[in-house]
Formats: sequence, structure tokens, C-alpha cells
Amino acid sequence: MARRCELTGKAVLSGHLVSHSNRKTKRKFLPNLVNVTLQSEALSRGVKLRISAAALRSVEHRGGLDAFLAKAPETDLAQNLRVLKREIAKKQTEAAAS
Repeated sequence: MARRCELTGKAVLSGHLVSHSNRKTKRKFLPNLVNVTLQSEALSRGVKLRISAAALRSVEHRGGLDAFLAKAPETDLAQNLRVLKREIAKKQTEAAAS
């Protein structure tokens, strides 16, 4: 399983650990990933995701998973979320038509 946020694409970064004497050794900056189940109102079901804590705050700020996916560009999303975004858009257009 990759250490990558499924919503934002945030991944592992590399850099240096710098000591007091200014020696530099390689280190990794890992994203703060959490396993969550977010509820989709359009699909009336939960979706299990592995996302960063910052992405979780962004989802809450935008008003839920459906609203977040509506505004998110498809290039940032994981493959399973691209499919989910299309399903949600299809359900919302069907609900608006009826």
C-alpha cells in the first residue's frame, strides 16, 4: 500500500536531518494518513478511504465528500475516486432531472 493520500495526492517527501554541527543526513517526511469511512449523501453509503488529516479537514470544510469531489480535479484523485466522482455526478443529475 502506497503512502499517498487518495484525495489530495499528498505523498512521502525526502529531505535532510540537519544536526547542530550542520551535518546533513537523509530522512523522509511521511504524510499523516488515517483510515476513515466517509458518507456519500448522493449514493447513500459509506466509502472507506486512506487520506491525510489535512484532507479530512478540507472535506469537512467543503461540506462533505460529495461537495469535495465535485470541486476536486480528477488528476489529483486516485483511480477508485475518479469512478466514485462520476457515480455521484450521475446520481445528482438524475435527482435534479426528476
